[in-house]
Amino acid sequence: MTQGPDIDAGSEMDPVHPVELPQPARATGLTTAEVAERVANGEVNDVPVRSSRSTADIVRANVFTRFNAIIGVLWVIMLFVAPIQDSLFGFVIIANTGIGIIQERRAKKTLDSLAVIGEAKPTVRRDGSAGEVSTSDLVLGDLIELGPGDKVVVDGETVEADGLEIDESLLTGEADPVLKKPGDPMMSGSFVVAGGGAFTATRVGREAYAAQLADEASRFTLVHSELRSGISTILKYVTWMMVPTAAGLVVSQLVHERHDLKDSIARTVGGITPMIPEGLVLLTSIAFAIGVIRLGRKQCLVQELPAIEGLARVDVVCLDKTGTLTEGGMNVTGLRMLGGADEAYVRRVLGAFGASDARPNASLRAIADAYPDTSGWRCTRALPFSSARKYSGAAFAEGDGASSAWLLGAPDVLLPERDAALQEVGRLNEEGLRVLLLARAAESLDDIGDSAGPRASGAQPTALVVLEQRLRPEAADTLRYFADQNVDAKVISGDNAVSVGAVAAKLGLAGADRTVDARELPADQEKMAESLDSHSVFGRVSPQQKRDMVAALQSRGHTVAMTGDGVNDVLALKDADIGVSMGSGSEATRAVAQIVLLDNSFATLPSVVAEGRRVIGNVTRVATLFLVKTVYSVLLAILVSCFQIEYPFLPRHLTMLSTLTIGIPAFFLALAPNKERAKPHFVRRVLRYSIPCGTIAAVATFAAYVLARHYYVGAGSLDAETSVATLTLFLVSMWVLAIIARPYTWWRVCLVLAMAGAFLLVMIVPALQHFFALKLVGASMPWLGVGIAAVASLGVELVWRWVDRHHPG
Repeated sequence: MTQGPDIDAGSEMDPVHPVELPQPARATGLTTAEVAERVANGEVNDVPVRSSRSTADIVRANVFTRFNAIIGVLWVIMLFVAPIQDSLFGFVIIANTGIGIIQERRAKKTLDSLAVIGEAKPTVRRDGSAGEVSTSDLVLGDLIELGPGDKVVVDGETVEADGLEIDESLLTGEADPVLKKPGDPMMSGSFVVAGGGAFTATRVGREAYAAQLADEASRFTLVHSELRSGISTILKYVTWMMVPTAAGLVVSQLVHERHDLKDSIARTVGGITPMIPEGLVLLTSIAFAIGVIRLGRKQCLVQELPAIEGLARVDVVCLDKTGTLTEGGMNVTGLRMLGGADEAYVRRVLGAFGASDARPNASLRAIADAYPDTSGWRCTRALPFSSARKYSGAAFAEGDGASSAWLLGAPDVLLPERDAALQEVGRLNEEGLRVLLLARAAESLDDIGDSAGPRASGAQPTALVVLEQRLRPEAADTLRYFADQNVDAKVISGDNAVSVGAVAAKLGLAGADRTVDARELPADQEKMAESLDSHSVFGRVSPQQKRDMVAALQSRGHTVAMTGDGVNDVLALKDADIGVSMGSGSEATRAVAQIVLLDNSFATLPSVVAEGRRVIGNVTRVATLFLVKTVYSVLLAILVSCFQIEYPFLPRHLTMLSTLTIGIPAFFLALAPNKERAKPHFVRRVLRYSIPCGTIAAVATFAAYVLARHYYVGAGSLDAETSVATLTLFLVSMWVLAIIARPYTWWRVCLVLAMAGAFLLVMIVPALQHFFALKLVGASMPWLGVGIAAVASLGVELVWRWVDRHHPG
């Protein structure tokens, strides 16, 4: 079979040897009975689903955590030694864990349903007829057909080969495609770059080569992201601080303080539990899960969750023209004769060319649709399309008994540099049209296929085939969005540079008037990076150059996203920080991409960016809230231990404070819209805010508590002291919340006011006063606590603004 001349493709590959047509009688594949027997024997392709994890894994990840274990032990202790209100923190953890499981289950269902839609369906020959089946329905011994762009989904042995070239670089690192012949092994995870054929499955499921390599790496994971690794780092720091601090608190409360044992235990637990940022991991997971669900509604399959945040950090997006900026289909809009060629004869040549490929690409499909007349011509020899040559060839036995050989491909490759026809080609390219040259070969296809260079010497130009690509209606708006967000768009295409520039200009891309022919790009990475920084549109780019361009941009510190749909984009998609594939793209492209746009809508990308920014920005806010609590809890425990006094709070007090100033607000803030551009150094930014603010809150609270201890005497004095300390800490924490809730919207203001109103109810309703053991006594000391909180809040505001001004990143 012959691969059509898709000149938007390009790769550096070994010459392809022509093959004799027709092929020998083809194999018929397994029978229905043989398939049923293999299914009964368990010889099926039961590979793990890439996009999801099991319900058991979700439950395990949410329940069996280090901090849940610590809190669980403390909760059990409190159930025996204190009233139920001092055990509320345990019920909060149970509720949080349940919410996390439910949301991740929803995300799993969304991912699984979308994965079915986007799943590659290999063509399998059974009972002598070919049909598509699910990858998981393949069985040992199946005969699987292959065409350009198809992914090899199981291991096997080649049975049929028609110029079949396999790229195994994702498995072996070898850049050059491998020409396969009958009897040669096939490795799962490789993909077809040219020609076609069929192979028999010899190893399926987890025994297949790629499955063995990727069983762990390809599962649902959140770990490979700055957010997740940053939170893990924070939790490590917290653990280091918590262990010695908690030990000191236990000693001070249970050894030196000679009060009621149960009360001392309760206050010790009250000092330990707020050190744990128990809801931070939960809310991060929920933020990701909600992002998956929202994007799933827009037919966007997120195959690796960190891609949601990754695309939000992107500052350069590389776009393939064909299938990304333009729609997949094409139309033939003109046929220009050269050298006095007979148009009727040329139409028959093109018709035969179109009929020679059982699986034509977009260019050849358009030609086949425009010229259906084959007039009894028969293809006797084929030269599959090669991106190194940028043309394909075919030899025909014509209807009248004559024979001829033809080439179809890029005019600037097939024609001499100063050929007069190139002026016409250039004019058409300036209109954004794609032009292919039909030329009669001056030498045999054997000689052309074995030639080392890309040019076919002496080819006789016969006609120019003019193709029009339809621009995606949403492409211009999407490019404007990226420009507004300071994300540089680079169009890199295998098509003619002038044609690519014309398409980019129609879409309003800045720099479209300064296109670069990639064949003139320097091979040196640094020099290539300079050219990439100063230009936006590149034509005649080979797949290896696309890969080199991604590496050059990354060498300059850029976070690069790559979009594409063709087999020529696979290597660049794999190397980019974020790979985005169209749902209509090749199986290989969809397999390596982290994000698949199942509805082929380029306009979905801004939604992915927005979701990523929401996750990153909001988790940063939430993490700051949780870490402020951890810092002031640790410092309060240290101060109490040093001064050998009772810890001011029972667990119920800090449960109430955490719920009103962190828990409930964090849940809403984590899911709110957030369009701020993502910034790097997550841990550094969180700690720059949380450490000084937590320190101020701890010092203010401890000062109010110490003053209250000297002011109140007699029975009930400890409850009065705790109430003043609680009031002070709440007011400072509320100011931190008010800062984090900025910029204000109506619902954010209502959220802050609602939390303040809830605390006020606790302080004035007798039943709630009794439940939480809080009651302000007198007027002087409570107002002094308010004054201390006001000064501390001013300090928090000044520190926050100073950090914003001097350390914005």
